[in-house]
Order: sequence, then C-alpha cells, then structure tokens
Amino acid sequence: MTLMSALGYGKKELKEAGVPDFGLDAWYLLEYACKIDRSYYYLHCQEEMEEGYFHTYQQLLKKRKEHIPLQYITGTQKFMGLDFKVNPHVLIPRQDTETLVEEALKIIEPEMSVLDLCTGSGCIIISLMKCAKTPIRGTASDISKQALLVAKENAKAHQADITFLRSDLFRQVTGAFGLIISNPPYIPSDIIPTLMPEVKDYEPIEALDGREAGLYFYREIARQAPAFLAPNGYLYFEIGYDQGARVASLMEENGFRNVRVIKDLAGNDRVVCGNLPAAR
Repeated sequence: MTLMSALGYGKKELKEAGVPDFGLDAWYLLEYACKIDRSYYYLHCQEEMEEGYFHTYQQLLKKRKEHIPLQYITGTQKFMGLDFKVNPHVLIPRQDTETLVEEALKIIEPEMSVLDLCTGSGCIIISLMKCAKTPIRGTASDISKQALLVAKENAKAHQADITFLRSDLFRQVTGAFGLIISNPPYIPSDIIPTLMPEVKDYEPIEALDGREAGLYFYREIARQAPAFLAPNGYLYFEIGYDQGARVASLMEENGFRNVRVIKDLAGNDRVVCGNLPAAR
C-alpha cells in the first residue's frame, strides 16, 4: 500500500468511527507512525509503505477509533510554540489557554515570583518562564502526584527551573507571589456527562470537574489568594465562556481591584484578572 492509499484508508476508518477532524487526525497518525513530514509525503506519496509502518498505523487508528485523544496516542501537544509531553494523568493543553499566558506576560516584572496552581502538564508556568523577556521565579502545584511527574519531565525538557509542590490548592504553599495564575477545573459536574467522549472518557476527571456551577475552585482560590500575594500582586484565571461575570464578582468580593474579563481569539470570555492593592 502506498502512503497516499494509506492516508485515504485512515481517513475512511476514522470518518466511519465518527471521529472529529478525521482528516487531520489520519494525517497526524500517519506522520507519527512513519516518522515523516509533509514534504516527505508529497515527494514519496506514491511509494509503497513498509509493512511494519502500516501495521503500526493500523494500531494507532484503532486507538483513535476508540476516541482516545490524538495527543494521548502520540504523547505530545504543542502549546505556545513548545512541545509538551502529555498522558491521561494531565489535561491536554489547549489553544484557548494561550490567551491566559499571553495576557499574563504583559505584567511580568524582573524576578517576579509566579505561582501556577493546578499546573497539570506544567504548560502555563513553563511557557511563562520561556517566553518572558525577563527572568522570573516559578513555583507550580498540583494535587495529583502523577500530574507532577509529567510537569517535572516537561520542565526538565525545557530547562525551566521550577519548584514543584504536591498541594491541595494553597495547603502546602508558603511565601508571597507577584502573580498567581491558574487554569482550575471549571466544568460544572452535571455538564461533564454531555462532553465529547475524548474529554469525558479519557481526560482526568479531577482536572475537569469544577463542582456545582463550575465555580468551586474560583471561589476557594479567590478567597485564599490574598494571603499569598505580594503587595499589588495579580491573580489571573482561565474561565469557561459563560463564567466571566461570576468569577469577576468573586474576585471583587475578596478585595481585588481593576478586575477585567478578557476574550480569546474566538471572541469568548476566557480570562479574568485583577490585582490586590497594597494595604494603606
């Protein structure tokens, strides 16, 4: 079977299985199975595949037909131009979250201490450290031991010197930070069963479930964060598209000022941020 025929086969298999973006996923799995890129494909698409490569491709397609996320099959996801290891212990980094990082980069100051709560794969804190124009000091926490192992691997791969803590929110955290940033679980519990299989069946439930109305972690972080912020420190959240006003109110109720709701590239509310004025 030629590379072109194999790609057509993959598209057909995934389409019949109801896989979203079946064409792209068929290509990415072919690329991964055969260790090729698009340039190689276009130059050699009429050539016969090695039998071993086609067998590998079939096995990868079988996994994707079961709605296992593409990123868990290949083990990687690109975020802020960087490659991150992912597995079923961490949420898959999404382009929406790049808005959070891009907005936070605007207020980074030299040697600022930054705390990333619910770090997961570590993509937020690592991206901040790699993309900031000035050195910062990074700390990241997560309640999941397995997630922290992934985050530590990613930090090592990107040569990011980060202090990692296993902690239920602030429980094991000490010190004061210029920025606390978080993409906490924010999907309401009753919505999770309605999500696509790739999400509800494979991504870690503890990274998704924001409990009633999806607001539990915002409420707890906004309430506790002032004790861990330096004077005029910032709190930045990623939010669900319909949570902007409610999260902004939670921040204001806990003393935050200059609270803003920021939209992502699709025009949806995606970030809520504000700062805690220094005591007079």
